[in-house]
Amino acid sequence: MKVRITLTEDMLGTASNNPEIHREFIASKSKDAEKMDEEIHALGAEELVEKSLTVFPKENGKPFVWDYQLKGFIKEAVGILIDLSGDEIKVGKTKLTKWTFKRMVDNFVFVSPRKLAINGEMGEICTRPLRADTMKGERVSLASSETVKSGATIEAEIKCLSPALEELVKQCLDYGANKGLGQWRNSGKGRFSWEEVK
Repeated sequence: MKVRITLTEDMLGTASNNPEIHREFIASKSKDAEKMDEEIHALGAEELVEKSLTVFPKENGKPFVWDYQLKGFIKEAVGILIDLSGDEIKVGKTKLTKWTFKRMVDNFVFVSPRKLAINGEMGEICTRPLRADTMKGERVSLASSETVKSGATIEAEIKCLSPALEELVKQCLDYGANKGLGQWRNSGKGRFSWEEVK
């Protein structure tokens, strides 16, 4: 199924602008060294000075999100749907529980292409406070992120190996009106609407 996502709220970048942090803490989780280098190269960190800024990866100067970010959104939304329905949801003849749904999404739902182009305008830098309760008390720091303005679109192909999963994926995409993509999504950033493209 081919879908077009339209941002109804600005979306914040999620990649560290510091390539060393990205290499050590994020990309290192990838078992594929070639993909790790591809992600670090797409940061374009030499173009930006501030290392604490989170950014969008870019290709030819245009922002994109990785396929796994949309797949991760779908996985999170399935978990929420299970929480809302009790302990499980039925998909065809299969029952998904909080213990099995991640494996099902990982092995039966695929997003392509790898780089999902964002067609829209870059916005202003979003700076916000981050609060954390620690053993030493409450700590507050500032976080800054690149933004893409609402109205931007992202097109993706979502392949479900089980036809019963397609309806579930559509429900997950509907959830994007409440909680979106990217950073600070609990505040409403990255919310979206979607449509199927024939």
